[in-house]
Amino acid sequence: MIGLPAAIAANGYVSLAGGEARTAFDITGKALAGAEWDRFAASWDDLRPDAFMADGGRYRLRRHATFAAEAGGAITRAAHRPHFQAVAHNPLNGGVERWFEPVEPAVGEGLALSALLAGARSVFDQLSPETAWHIEAHQFRIEARPEEAGQPTPEGMHRDGVDYVLVMLVGRDNVEGGVTGIEIDGREEASFTLSNAADAVLLDDRRVKHGVTPIRPIDPARPGHRDVLVLTFAARPA
Repeated sequence: MIGLPAAIAANGYVSLAGGEARTAFDITGKALAGAEWDRFAASWDDLRPDAFMADGGRYRLRRHATFAAEAGGAITRAAHRPHFQAVAHNPLNGGVERWFEPVEPAVGEGLALSALLAGARSVFDQLSPETAWHIEAHQFRIEARPEEAGQPTPEGMHRDGVDYVLVMLVGRDNVEGGVTGIEIDGREEASFTLSNAADAVLLDDRRVKHGVTPIRPIDPARPGHRDVLVLTFAARPA
């Protein structure tokens, strides 16, 4: 995976089609495909409402987990804890401890998430060698209804306040929109849509702002949704 760190170092981000992401992060060919992927994706049907939406929106469901990795050591799940972002990074929902329902053990310990944690960590280790990481995993479902668009990033273009981020699409159903934008130094660098399962983008959060446009149902007679996994990596103090 030498190419991915080099691309991130040069550009601040790299986007991958689903097949590329599976090749990069699933060396066995079993963790992100077939029945294992189907079980992983199905877990998004069991997320819980986000009760901390300052805009009053009812469109976001999620689960959350934290992991720790010592430099050169294994990734282990940490005790459940709140998610916190400074207001500077999340002007809508920042500044408060937000407790979300935990990622289910079968998901947190499953092959798919384990492969993605290890694969992302191997990329980010090459950019920041000998780093101990605080890692957070977020399962998001953004729902879209005729009367309420879904907002993947209601805070707008933003940084997450960490070092590196992986965003992977798990699935989309009956939605249009959801265009990812990349901004560096106030300039739009790229825009693209994560359209297919396992499409992904990896970001240097210190350099890049990112955001996603609203989603709306294609068929207004039924709801739609967009499911993503977000992994954030923040260096822990030595």
